[in-house]
Amino acid sequence: MITLPGRRTRVLAATVAAAALALVAGCSSGDSSGGAAKTAAGGVELVKAGQLTTCTHLPYPPFQSEIDGTVQGFDVALIDLVAKNLGVRQQILDTPFENFKTGAFLNSGQCDLAAAGMTITAERKKNVDFSDPYFDATQAVLVDKKSGITSFAGVKAKGGKLGAQAQTTGEDYAKSKGYDPVSFESSDAVLNGLRTGQVQAVVIDYPVVQGWLKDKANADAFRVVDNLDTGEQYGFTVKKGNAKLLAAVDKAIGDARADGTYKKLYEQWIGPYDASAASPAAS
Repeated sequence: MITLPGRRTRVLAATVAAAALALVAGCSSGDSSGGAAKTAAGGVELVKAGQLTTCTHLPYPPFQSEIDGTVQGFDVALIDLVAKNLGVRQQILDTPFENFKTGAFLNSGQCDLAAAGMTITAERKKNVDFSDPYFDATQAVLVDKKSGITSFAGVKAKGGKLGAQAQTTGEDYAKSKGYDPVSFESSDAVLNGLRTGQVQAVVIDYPVVQGWLKDKANADAFRVVDNLDTGEQYGFTVKKGNAKLLAAVDKAIGDARADGTYKKLYEQWIGPYDASAASPAAS
């Protein structure tokens, strides 16, 4: 276990829900600390022998969250494919989201890659290398049905408070439109802020809202009033210059799209696989 000052971190074994995607565990040279033991298939160098160490920030369903004691989700399942190709198993390290923008945990050798529903941006590319895009995303505006808010612009018109997850593109977008959003540390905290009336509306990635609205209590209390096409695409990240691992990630994404695995995982974790599923509705 890696312990960080001032923050309890957890290393949790990631599992794939579909049995067909079960990982090949124990195929590497185990716990040996030698340099060769840290080299996986294809000459990919790993920070710890026998495992692909992934930094994430929990929870962020449906991309990653702890379910029945293991971290699961769309991101987790895709990176499990990378780990399988490398002949190792994936391990998850829960870390603060701000580190994904700087690549701190990649540069310090604590993680091989990062998977956190992270939008590819020019600013972030200065610090990390992104994989090929694996998900197109929009921002949803979710409101309390009792608020009378009917659009993103309506948050201001009704004098409502807007919430967003800190350090995210949703928060950045809100600020660019003249809002001063209430910042929450996690997606769970965003939803709780809406539930408790700290805010009357939130802006956050649409797939996250889709997951929330599967719960009847949430669906009864809240509704989506806007989808904002911000042109965002998610990517996984590796340390600058880690070309071999980046190639392995891109190959796993490409193979999954080609053989139907991507579609299967999308439907399992996100919803019906439809090109327009996450596209902005006409307003």
